[in-house]
Amino acid sequence: MDEPEPMDAPDRADAYAATDFSEVNEAFVARLLELAGDRKNARAIDLGTGPGDVPLLVAKLRPHWNIVATDASLPMLRHGHDSARANVSNVRFVLADVKRLPIPDASFDIVFSNSLLHHLPDPTPFWREIRRIAKPGALVFVRDLTRPPSPRDAQRLVDTYAANGHPLLREDFYNSFLAAFTPAEIEEQAHTLGMEEMIVEQVTDRHMDIRSTPV
Repeated sequence: MDEPEPMDAPDRADAYAATDFSEVNEAFVARLLELAGDRKNARAIDLGTGPGDVPLLVAKLRPHWNIVATDASLPMLRHGHDSARANVSNVRFVLADVKRLPIPDASFDIVFSNSLLHHLPDPTPFWREIRRIAKPGALVFVRDLTRPPSPRDAQRLVDTYAANGHPLLREDFYNSFLAAFTPAEIEEQAHTLGMEEMIVEQVTDRHMDIRSTPV
């Protein structure tokens, strides 16, 4: 089952932005900064930023980074832009399709994305754009859901992690699991595109990480 791309419906954007994803977001950012090491200055881009929670958190912890946050959903970007105005100055929000980014080649030291991949029925353009905009030796870090073995397993995960969530969020969460890829499928995508250097790891019962080999 394909997920909507982008999340343009204001009610869904509002429900997503109002949900507390702080634990998941903080875990993602902690791993990103661990992989980034001691880079004091960097040009970074977040692909599929949603309401912007992740880049805003990164911006506070790495105030000397220059961060671009992209999304194809204007309602989502409005949430991020409104939050940024009061809190940070080193994040710029850009309305853009991750399959056709208005960005020059080899522009970024760090490319990251959290929970976007399952929204892309064909992720090939996404991976090609990542390869195009990343500088040689750039850090690439993508985290996404993994598809459970069955719809019943998907529902169990929704009941475990979103039991009290907004009904629209629960529906989207379930559909996200069904639309997600498996690690083996991601490895095949990387191989097909000549990106064998990417490491694919299952890191929780519902998440996998795809990252570049450390340089």
